[in-house]
Amino acid sequence: MLLLLVDVLQLVLYIALLGLLGQGALHLLAGARRDRNVFYRVLRAVGRPFARLVRAATPARVADRHVPLLTFALLLGAYVAVTFWKIALCLRVGMQSCR
Repeated sequence: MLLLLVDVLQLVLYIALLGLLGQGALHLLAGARRDRNVFYRVLRAVGRPFARLVRAATPARVADRHVPLLTFALLLGAYVAVTFWKIALCLRVGMQSCR
């Protein structure tokens, strides 16, 4: 049961990371017209809950333009931590249970 929880957590973090990565790529490619891009809006909707949490947790002097990058960095750190947790869990319960 714990392994399933770790897998779900890892998947949620992975989807959020890919959404933020895609949003950043479209930010660079689409330029000022990115807000009219459907794909950009979809990817922004994927990352918005995480960015709002980071915005609420950071002091006001952190610029709004830095929040997506900070969100990506924190999610990447969380993803790495969850991956190590999953590896440790798999080593403890046996690799056959992790397939």
